[in-house]
Amino acid sequence: MTAAVPSFALVSGAQVQRALQGRETQVVELVEATYLVHASGDTVNPPSYFLRFPDRPSARIIALPASIGGDVRVHGVKWISSFPDNVASGIPRASAVLVLNDHQTGYPFACLEASVVSASRTAASAALAADWLTRDRGRPARVGFVGVGLIARYVHTYLTGTGWSFDEVAVHDLSADSTAGFCGYLERTGTTGRVTVHDSPEAVVRASDLVVFATIAGRPYVSDVTAFAHCPVVLHVSLRDLAPEVLLASANLVDDVEHCLKADTSPHLVEQLTGSRDFLLGTLADVMTGRVTVPHDRPVIFSPFGLGVLDLAVGRFVHDEVARAGDLHVVDDFFTELSRYG
Repeated sequence: MTAAVPSFALVSGAQVQRALQGRETQVVELVEATYLVHASGDTVNPPSYFLRFPDRPSARIIALPASIGGDVRVHGVKWISSFPDNVASGIPRASAVLVLNDHQTGYPFACLEASVVSASRTAASAALAADWLTRDRGRPARVGFVGVGLIARYVHTYLTGTGWSFDEVAVHDLSADSTAGFCGYLERTGTTGRVTVHDSPEAVVRASDLVVFATIAGRPYVSDVTAFAHCPVVLHVSLRDLAPEVLLASANLVDDVEHCLKADTSPHLVEQLTGSRDFLLGTLADVMTGRVTVPHDRPVIFSPFGLGVLDLAVGRFVHDEVARAGDLHVVDDFFTELSRYG
């Protein structure tokens, strides 16, 4: 089999946004297909690597290497930083790039701005989970958001972009500026439901049947099990908000067991506390394939660690859309040393 060195292209954040704008349903379907490919074993998704800094314990940069087969057939790595102190300077907390590697040769063929890719695949995963986990309940009319930064905005966009509407929207954030910004976003996008700002996460939970946690919390701070007595569906996107006792009183689903039970996530803390994984009902793919039935008599918590294969699938989709439009910024002569002997 002969192989050719691919060209190398840069894809800007503006191009990523244009490629994904208004494609919420398509991206959710892509994420759904990727979860099924992952469940079938046609992926490689090693543990994420966390680069931490002794002088800045809240900051980190994470490498998510992965490979996906199926129709996507690409390798790659997302390199995403989280520097919470950025917010005080008026710039976003997270920044990222995604490198895509050719399936046959291994050569990188594109580098994409990936904060939008990452936010989109996270939001699509949340919207997909909300759909599957409420199919036997009926779609909730009351939604709540704890932590209302960029990820919360994207989750709301993906919910509404895939047909959801809400009579009530409950909001809580420690930052008054973030709260005002999110409420302004809701107003600008024509949200018809009543928006209520609450003074605690527990108040949001009590006021909602679908709850989205999208904070930067490093350790659990919600421990009142009674707040969940009405059995809401919880999208635990930020992974470290809920105390072990909340998870132990709930039905728990993850995106990938091995990935989610590490790095002191709430599910990992439960495993450390109990010495068992029996508290896990299964994965979202298990629900999608009918291997797991979602109960109605307990809160249902979905804790997605975030898989690199999702970034690859969405990144490949963006690359191909930009290429189809003829807008790829190809870097000529990016690979120059192509002769083994000069």
